[in-house]
Amino acid sequence: MPIIVNLDVMLARRKVRSKELAEAIGITESNLSLLKSGKVKGVRFSTLAAICRHLECTPGDLLAYEYSDADRDGEDG
Repeated sequence: MPIIVNLDVMLARRKVRSKELAEAIGITESNLSLLKSGKVKGVRFSTLAAICRHLECTPGDLLAYEYSDADRDGEDG
């Protein structure tokens, strides 16, 4: 999938444990783990906002788009 989740990177930068974040934003550690691994089909904006508020970051710090060759081939330059 071309969407890269950098939540684990931001947790390390902020020196915050997954358990602490999960408790602070009101989700289970297992759901947070699924989000960190990119194995979710979606995330609520309210959850994303709570993560950003707690980690003092922006959604762009947590999510990135990785271009593939197919993306580049389809561009009209």
